[in-house]
Amino acid sequence: MASAAQDGTLVGVCDAELDPDRHRSSYLTNKVGGQPDWLPGISPLTPRCARCGAPLSHVVQVYCPLEASPYHRSLHLFACPGPACSGGSQGWRVLRSQSLETQVQQRAPGRPAPAQEAPLSATDWCDTADDWGLEEEGWGGGVVKKQVQDVMKEQVQEEQVQEEAAAPEAESPALSSRLQDLSLGESHNDFLVFRSFFISVVQESDLWGEEDELEHAQELLKEYEGREGVTLRKLEGGEGEEKYEKSRARHGDAFFSRFMKRISLCPQQILRYCRGGRTLFISEPPPNVAQVVSACGSCGGARTFELQLMPALVSLLQRKDGGGAEVELEFGTVLVFTCVNSCWTAGWGSAVEEFCFVQTDPDQQLFK
Repeated sequence: MASAAQDGTLVGVCDAELDPDRHRSSYLTNKVGGQPDWLPGISPLTPRCARCGAPLSHVVQVYCPLEASPYHRSLHLFACPGPACSGGSQGWRVLRSQSLETQVQQRAPGRPAPAQEAPLSATDWCDTADDWGLEEEGWGGGVVKKQVQDVMKEQVQEEQVQEEAAAPEAESPALSSRLQDLSLGESHNDFLVFRSFFISVVQESDLWGEEDELEHAQELLKEYEGREGVTLRKLEGGEGEEKYEKSRARHGDAFFSRFMKRISLCPQQILRYCRGGRTLFISEPPPNVAQVVSACGSCGGARTFELQLMPALVSLLQRKDGGGAEVELEFGTVLVFTCVNSCWTAGWGSAVEEFCFVQTDPDQQLFK
């Protein structure tokens, strides 16, 4: 398995809305909201809030297979829409699921097997952006194509038919003890569903390489320095070590200053992916953060940072039906840590829970 950190950070931005009447997503789709698309052979789950016990809403789906691994691999993040829950780690859950290519093929009996290809690695995110049914028109302004690729449509349609016909599978005793507050086959009417959007991605290093973008970033930083009373060194291209002046922002948080500088080239980013890379804290983490991240509940191994959700995502999390009270889901950043071994047993029919660490936004007004 290769770490995405070798190729730098991938930045995700919101693209066109995923209209279920025109397009159908699958486990290969990277998206915000909607219903989770589980990998073939994985039993649908509805996590519940560890704080209030309410069903959680699906926030983000990321297809992220690892290099040199035979498994398809997805991460699903869920959050409690309760105003008192989403700002803390207890109100969030992240589930990892995997499936062998042979399992995927077995889900389509009677049809010729597709050409044998290795699953896409997480570092191929940018190369496969068009495979999500999108045409990019600048930063985050893509429009949906008139048709999703035929292969994708056939695959998704068949999966949906099989999922409707299949009865929920029973969980193993070991898994049940770890995921005792997950529910199988819960009605979609029992929990809030967010509007769904495609996620487009780009290498963060590509942003630093654009001179005009760099000049724009300098202007943004200048405005930020004047507003917050903080002095930052001039931006320089590349992934070199970041250095900061001794002066501190009015809110007294050097971590927030670093966070703002890092996202200045693309403030609309909603997700950052870099398995094995560096976390980007929005505020000072606890001194024992390494101990806060628990070991893998399946194999007992260590966990590594994989991705984080960003403040710009908050404004996108709107009710799918457009009715009812306004959703009060707010956070600063949600950091996801996954098993460093990505442990999995072939034939396992239930997703594995990983670890979320949530930080509140010290200045939510900057992102509205």
